[in-house]
Amino acid sequence: MARKLHYFDTNGIAESVRYMLHYAKQKFEDVRYDYQSWPVEQVKKSLPFGQLPLYEEGSKSLYQSVAIARYIGAVHNLIPADIWEQAQLDAIVLSVYDFWSKVIAYVTEQDIVKKQELKKEIFGELIDFYFSRFENQLKNNKGFFGGKLSWADFVFVGIIEAVNLRLGEQIESKYPHVAALVEKIRNLPGVKEYIVSKKPYVL
Repeated sequence: MARKLHYFDTNGIAESVRYMLHYAKQKFEDVRYDYQSWPVEQVKKSLPFGQLPLYEEGSKSLYQSVAIARYIGAVHNLIPADIWEQAQLDAIVLSVYDFWSKVIAYVTEQDIVKKQELKKEIFGELIDFYFSRFENQLKNNKGFFGGKLSWADFVFVGIIEAVNLRLGEQIESKYPHVAALVEKIRNLPGVKEYIVSKKPYVL
């Protein structure tokens, strides 16, 4: 069965899916679009809500990055069997995306004054607000959000890398358990080789 992941030629919200697929040694076609040339109208019109990423398996397709990541996690045993534990990981991922939405608001803001205000909020408040809490959760759960490797860990690291690219920072550097998780994910079999093989991302 043919598998395809459609996304831009950058990390963003789909790199975690790429990481999981490579970690699982799952063959797939990594279809990439140049962000500067987007939208490609023919492609955009074919998407359920006109947005990427899109994941395909044979004749089936799935959209929304969280849904895709959770599905890939379920297929490859990266989701706990217990539904309460599943919900806890869902909550972590949604919190990660809350932080991501703040960063995207800054990146896309065109007004210079508003942009500086958003930047001040991110660096002065939001990074520590979120990452001190992520740090504590990892510290109390053996270095992973669910006590062992899960889809939430992949999503978290993917978003960190996407944020770092857009802010020009290493936001995990002051949080040792967060930094350790980033290194663990990046050095997993399959993921490590993929990282070495790809060209560095630029904006």
